This record gives sequence, structure tokens and C-alpha cells, in this order.
Amino acid sequence: MKLWEKGIAVDKLIERFTTGRDREMDLYLAESDILGTIAHCIMLEKVGLLTTEELHQLRIALSAIYHQIIEGRFVIEEGVEDVHSQVEFMLTRELGDTGKKVHSGRSRNDQVLVDLRLFTRDSLITLSQSVKALFDALQAQSERYKDVLLPGYSHLQVAMPSSFGLWFGAYAEALSDDLMLLQGAYSINNQNPLGSAAGYGTSFPLDRRLTTKLLGFDDLNYNVVYAQMSRGKVERIAASALANLAATHSRMANDLCLYMSQNFNFITLPDELTTGSSIMPHKKNPDVFELIRARCNHIQNLPAEITLTMNNLTSGYFRDMQIIKESFLPVFDEMKTIIDITTFMIDHIQVNKAILDDPKYNYLFSVEAVNEAVLNGTPFRDAYKSVFRLIAEGTFSPSKEIHHTHEGSIGNLCNDDIRRKFDVAYASFTALKIAEVKRALIN
Repeated sequence: MKLWEKGIAVDKLIERFTTGRDREMDLYLAESDILGTIAHCIMLEKVGLLTTEELHQLRIALSAIYHQIIEGRFVIEEGVEDVHSQVEFMLTRELGDTGKKVHSGRSRNDQVLVDLRLFTRDSLITLSQSVKALFDALQAQSERYKDVLLPGYSHLQVAMPSSFGLWFGAYAEALSDDLMLLQGAYSINNQNPLGSAAGYGTSFPLDRRLTTKLLGFDDLNYNVVYAQMSRGKVERIAASALANLAATHSRMANDLCLYMSQNFNFITLPDELTTGSSIMPHKKNPDVFELIRARCNHIQNLPAEITLTMNNLTSGYFRDMQIIKESFLPVFDEMKTIIDITTFMIDHIQVNKAILDDPKYNYLFSVEAVNEAVLNGTPFRDAYKSVFRLIAEGTFSPSKEIHHTHEGSIGNLCNDDIRRKFDVAYASFTALKIAEVKRALIN
């Protein structure tokens, strides 16, 4: 069954190629398709295109399908093109002509748009919750190890003293910025395209503000042409936010691979969280972090992939957009898996508390010596040259006392301020409101 069937059989080769992986990908959208259809039916009854009794029957049937989806019993049957066709087919099979009325005032174009918006909204809420768990783990480790020093590097050369408090806290604050970008994508995504039909509206007297309220959108995509033009654009915006989050994870994973090597020996992991070698019995490989790095680098390519798919398309719908789903829909599950395993690993990191006992790190404290001289009245440039001469002569013997007090330094991590920034962004994901929207539609 196809929503566009006119009684003319399509060549099977053409059908297989044009359908592609839609039947597989559309299972991601099934829950959203039901919610969008219920809201559309409520609106159709209000404007007189459905009777109250027809709406009642449709809501009961759609709620039953929704529970099939949640319970994992929903399938797109053989010969049915996509989720939209499957739902309409099931309604028609149960309710006869009433089931045939649900598409009034809709095109498959705006139906897919609504499904993508609702799916993306749910996925971003879920991701924000995983990000919060990782943020909490990083801040906990920052506080736990705030007094343990480690080398800071510049150009991968020993540079200045850092601390595990700073290192863990740095990635926590990075996540606060990542969450702000995710929230921006959430806001752009949370606009209602339903009612744009094929991109040019419809002569039916639709109430688009009603469906906006019913579906929990913050606002409308008002211009129907732009609503269709947003297909691909909104996905690219969300993918860019995910790519930014992935970049943070990739960089953190790279640090941890380096820190775990024997040459650095900054951290260790319990044996059960590492893998070994088939011939080298001493090996403890950080495979989890290596795979996080690789998967995140792959995710960072997604915005470019979407851009190249959409480049040079004029306004209006094109089938090119279909293949974006194949990369876009699964990426949220992959990103969530990465965040969750990162949180687990961060919780189990064991740090070396005696790193700076090694004399090769003595030069870390050269700037501390310069600053101490400046505080005692020596001009900075003279103090700099004086310490350099000691280093060149091999007589530099530093004090390893650290007295950093300004905001964000070793002695003043500002973790509470970082949490405040994070919490403001996190509160913008309206999880409770969206849960209530779903309950109202299904019940």
C-alpha cells in the first residue's frame, strides 16, 4: 500500500530503489507519527472535517497502535511503503471509510516533517539527560581530585602545573557549552510545520495554532514554503550540535588514551574495563576510549554529509532528502551510547597522585619562580631571564608550592558557577511538558 497509489503498478525495481531503507528507518518515527496524527485528527474535528464520533473512534484506534509501538509489536507489513501508509492502512482496515479521512489537509511531506521534529525533540531531551549524568560525574571527580597536580602541556611540551580538578572540570564546563548548542537546536526544531502540506498550504480551513499547542511546539513555522525548506536544514542544525558534543568526547578520549600510556602513567583503569593483547601478556588497552574517539570523529562528519545532500536544491521537496534519515535517525542512539559509556568509565578512573615526584617535571614550576620574583619587586622581563639562566645552567631547583587563587584556577575551580551555567541550559529542555503532551494525546 502507498498513499499515492492511483491503480497503476510501479515496476518492482523502481519500487525497491525508491523505497530504499524507509521501511527500516521509519520505525524510528512510528511513535511520533501516531502523536502527529492524533493532533491532526483533533484539529480536523474542530474545523468540521471529522465528526465527534469519528474522532473518538480514531483516537481509540491510534492509541492502540501507539501501545503496539511502545511494546515493540508494531511492524510495517510487507508491501506497505512506509510508516504513514501502515498507520493509515491499519486505521482503514479497522474503521473503514473513517480511516481514509486522516490524511485530509496533510501531505506526506509535512507528515514526515512533523515526525522528524517530534523524534528529534524527544531524542535531544534524552541526550540532555545523559549529558547531565556525565557532567555530574566529571564534577564529582574534579572535586575528589582537586588537590592532585598533573603536568599541563603546550605544544605537547611540559608547560605549567595543572590538576585533575582542572582537567575534569574543564570537560564539565565544555559540556555546559555543548548543552547550550543542543538547546539552540532544540528551540529551532521545536516549531510546528504541520499544515504546510506539500509546501504550499491547502484550501482546507486548518487550525495550525491548535496543532501547535496540542503537540507542545513552542511556535509555528508560519510560512508554508519555508516549513518545507526547513527539511534537511533542521537536521543539519541538530547534527552540528551533536558534532560539537562528539568533538568534546573525542578530545577527552584522546587525552585519556595518552594519560593511560606507560610513558605518561597519569591514570589507570580496573583490569576489567580494559582489553588485552593476543601475544603481549602485559597489555591493558584503552579500547573503549579509542572507540569513543573513532565513533565521535565519524559523527562529526554528519553535518557535512547532510550539507552535501542538500546543496543546490531549489525550494520545494525533493526525494534526495529521504536518504538523510539513514544517517540522522540512528545517530542519537549512537551518541547516547557514547555518553553513557563515557560516564561509566569516568566514574572508574584511578589517578596517580605522585606524578610530579618525577624530576622531569621540575620545569613545570619555572613560571611560578618568575611570578614569585615579580611579587618580590623584580620586573617581569628581568625575572624571566634570571630563571632562564638557572635552567640553562642546570641549577634550577623549584618550589612545588602552588598558590593559584583567581577564578577558574587550580585553587579556585568555580565548579558551582559552572554548574549554574549548565543548569540554566538543562532547564530549557522541557521534558515534563512534553511528557504531559504525550499523555494528553494518548489518553
